[in-house]
Amino acid sequence: MGTDTERTGAAATAERRREQRGWYFYDWACSVYSTSVLTVFLGPYLTEIAKAAADPEGFVHPLGIPVRAGSFFAYAVSASVLVSIFVMPPAAAAADRTGRKKPLLAVAAYLGAAATAGMFFLDGDRYLLGGLLLIVANASLAVSMVLYNSYLPQIAPPEERDAVSSRGWAFGYASGALVLVANLVLFLAHDTFGVSESTAVRICLASAGVWWGAFTLVPLKRLRDRRTVPSEGAPRGGLRQLAATVRDMRRHPHTLAFLLAYLVYNDGVQTVISQASVYGSEELGLGQSTLIVAVLLVQLLAVAGALTMGRIARVHGAKRVILGSLVAWTVTIGAGYFLPSGAPGWFFALAAAIGLVLGGTQALSRSLFSHLVPRGKEAEYFSAYEISDRGMAWLGPLIFGLTYQLTGSYRDAIVSLVAFFALGFVLLARVPVRRAVRDAGNPVPEKI
Repeated sequence: MGTDTERTGAAATAERRREQRGWYFYDWACSVYSTSVLTVFLGPYLTEIAKAAADPEGFVHPLGIPVRAGSFFAYAVSASVLVSIFVMPPAAAAADRTGRKKPLLAVAAYLGAAATAGMFFLDGDRYLLGGLLLIVANASLAVSMVLYNSYLPQIAPPEERDAVSSRGWAFGYASGALVLVANLVLFLAHDTFGVSESTAVRICLASAGVWWGAFTLVPLKRLRDRRTVPSEGAPRGGLRQLAATVRDMRRHPHTLAFLLAYLVYNDGVQTVISQASVYGSEELGLGQSTLIVAVLLVQLLAVAGALTMGRIARVHGAKRVILGSLVAWTVTIGAGYFLPSGAPGWFFALAAAIGLVLGGTQALSRSLFSHLVPRGKEAEYFSAYEISDRGMAWLGPLIFGLTYQLTGSYRDAIVSLVAFFALGFVLLARVPVRRAVRDAGNPVPEKI
């Protein structure tokens, strides 16, 4: 029979594993929104609704401002980013000060899920409703991801963090692929199901919200809040709180240096994700069905990539594996320049290569950053991380667009993104992560 200490340790381990499994399910819940709603269905559908509401010159007039109907979706996404920047920092600071992350996570998740489910009512010319629901859903997702990510240092000891983060990303990609397949069956065979194409799209949009809300019950049941020492003062407004977080980060310059490196190479990652379909359709002449299959391929292989890179990180450390992934990104995007037109097989090969490095790069970046966060400031620091992830990914699309404008070639535009991965590699290589972990007051893992 084991000692009381052994039994207590076994019970603590079992409780930690249970909490980790619950944590994975929030990625499973919300990733469907990113995949089915943002990546595939909402952009084209909301654009069609805006065009239906447009005047004879092709403009809609939200708040009296003339906007080309074809630009409305992009502007709504930009507006959601601005709202996110204002709401993430104070929500994160409130979570750290009170220790009550779970109620805030519930509010953010169910507000986003309700807004997404409400997209079922987007028909006719209700483009304003669509823009409002998109802004609410995107901002809610951003807040919920700050709170979700901030649990990672609390539910996983340093030696488990890479694997736990990787499994979370894998759950998300698997969920996104599963629901997207079901959505595409409904969309492509809508006549068989006795519904119109627009009704099929609205069902697909709404189902993502139902899925998000239903599976959020699992993390809310299993995650637990930790007691915290109340600090003085109340959360500030959005930009003031963000500025306060950045000032605090200046006391941890190596953490700030990592965040800068992440901002640069993640900008490249996000631009590849958002512009690959444009490259495939406009430069390579590929059809919509080919592009959708490529999206599914990325989703499925990102699962394997995240899990595999998580295992490699246990042997070689997260920093080295991320650096290796940036080399792989550079080679992959460079190879994309030479893809022949009208050859879907080669585009699928590019999608496969992106999928294999995508999940691991994101998962290990999150786990590495979690080691650099001072205890008690998890949500606050992860709000800055999330802003780097979602709110600052504008330079890559700008460079992509300017390169195309100057050269008239999407091949030149796509290869211009190599600079983000090369510069990100240099910046990350210069970060002394072991010293950064010690300076943040955290134990240094054997491999990092």
